[in-house]
Amino acid sequence: MSETALSIVPAWDEDLELILAAAVAAGDTALGYFRKSFGVHWKNEGRSPVSEADLAANDILKGRLLAARPDYGWLSEETDDDETRLTRETVFVVDPIDGTRAFISGKDLWCVSVAVVHRGQPVAGVLYAPALGEVFQATLDGEARKNGDAIAVRDAGDILKIAIAEDLIGKLALPYRKTMLRVSHVPSLAYRLAMIADGRIDGTVVKRNSHDWDLAAADLILSRAGGALRSVDGEPLSYNRPIVTHGVLGAASGSALSALLAASRPLEPH
Repeated sequence: MSETALSIVPAWDEDLELILAAAVAAGDTALGYFRKSFGVHWKNEGRSPVSEADLAANDILKGRLLAARPDYGWLSEETDDDETRLTRETVFVVDPIDGTRAFISGKDLWCVSVAVVHRGQPVAGVLYAPALGEVFQATLDGEARKNGDAIAVRDAGDILKIAIAEDLIGKLALPYRKTMLRVSHVPSLAYRLAMIADGRIDGTVVKRNSHDWDLAAADLILSRAGGALRSVDGEPLSYNRPIVTHGVLGAASGSALSALLAASRPLEPH
């Protein structure tokens, strides 16, 4: 490759360094509120809580990231959507605290999720779980890492450890149910996907109406660890669209993914 060609390749490693530093700053700020008294209000007609910590973390992320990359778009759970993001090739996709309900109740399974999405595809992603002391990260052409060490999905055994909501199990195809062991509830969707990436579980089924900010960073980390997140029809996800919600999804690796998607198709109305 020529020197000229090299100079125009996007520097996703530099973006990774940027979002990692911002995620750590935001997560450490949120940790200062954790298991203490703080304000909480409800949005989306009372369905979704948001805490002072969510907003403080969001302010740090937005201030740092857009100051460094003013030409990037912005999509965050805690910011009113600005459709100018649709005109940008590259966008920050952010959840300041993924697992807010867990955070509010004092449980440590929550994380800061930050992704850089370029032309609909995540190209750099970070998950920071400060209460657990864990950092997951990846770029489009790099390894998935946890606390600096390379991670990979595990080889599926005869019995699959699958994270799935209890009310969905009975809707899966019966033969598949006999091959799985249900993992108890993991309140952060992003962290649940990271658990597949580092080999703790084999897969998960994601209910309808997850959002870009729940998924983008973890999707990249999982893919670089050897797994995949797909629609029940097997299609990869695209991000930074006008509609930022998704249908029923499955995540796993290899044959475990194909079997999971096949068993999950009845969950998605057509």
